[in-house]
Amino acid sequence: MSDSAPKVARGDEYIVFYVAGPYDGRNDTRISTDGSWETEITVIAAVDGKETQLVYDNPVAREVGGKVQVTYTWDAADSDPLEALDERNDG
Repeated sequence: MSDSAPKVARGDEYIVFYVAGPYDGRNDTRISTDGSWETEITVIAAVDGKETQLVYDNPVAREVGGKVQVTYTWDAADSDPLEALDERNDG
């Protein structure tokens, strides 16, 4: 976090926004356990009926209306594949 980044204290809530991937456009509320926000979030989601680990990272934080909002971007390379090539029905 840089000096211009918003601050959160231990126990403060912050809002998470997900960008790209299956969680695109969703949001969540988290509580800071150590006076900062997560550097990476792993979400377990059901994609096509199978549990899949989705990794969101590269947090960008800003303060809006007195609340800290942190935007995370989907990391497709570090996430589980969404569809195995041998299971595709494209040919």
